Amino acid sequence: MCAITEITIDGFFPCPSPQLTAGDSAAKVAAVAVYASDPMTKLGATSILGADERLTVVAEDDFVLADVIVVLEEFLGYDIFAFLREVRASSRRESPPRCVIVTERTLPDALLTAIECGMAAMLPLDDTEGAELVRTTLAVSQGGALLSPRLQGWLLNRLERVRQDVLEPHGLTLSGPSERERDVLRLLADGYGTDEIATELSYSAGTVKNVLHGLMTRYGLHSRAHAVAFALRTAVI
Repeated sequence: MCAITEITIDGFFPCPSPQLTAGDSAAKVAAVAVYASDPMTKLGATSILGADERLTVVAEDDFVLADVIVVLEEFLGYDIFAFLREVRASSRRESPPRCVIVTERTLPDALLTAIECGMAAMLPLDDTEGAELVRTTLAVSQGGALLSPRLQGWLLNRLERVRQDVLEPHGLTLSGPSERERDVLRLLADGYGTDEIATELSYSAGTVKNVLHGLMTRYGLHSRAHAVAFALRTAVI
């Protein structure tokens, strides 16, 4: 039985701090939920974040109103993910809150789980100063992200494995539409009709219609013109 290797977050840094523009000071106040099992860590983070006029720290009973969740834990485990899922599922915001994770150690596979739980930034617990925590939280509240170059590389490698092992065997791609769907969309964009597409791709007309119907249903597209516009806008073709 092989041992489970932990990732030390220090190994993913240094990483450049997010820079805020001059207009950011006029942005709306972001509601922040602070989670830490250690009372002193929570108190310190709450004090630092609450001192910035662009942030307001919400009480535990109001976590459902948070725009950003800041988690500070020595070890990032699955109990934290259960907490994040619960808060995001009960959120009253239009979009679930994004997360800033401040930790020292985690399991390799947990990084993908963290992203599923809304992680947009990861910082080392022992080396993060208050000003950096504030800058990162503000950036995340405004749609930004902070992942170190090494962590980005690790995630890209994982993404490639997902593409090879999961998507490709089923004819799917990272961009969404399958190769067959992209072929049909490409010809549709060139002005081909159903019968012409079928002839060009050696499909039956029924297959072409089924391909388009499945694609349009999946993405909520209302017409063939809408499907072509979607494909062009998302660089699928």
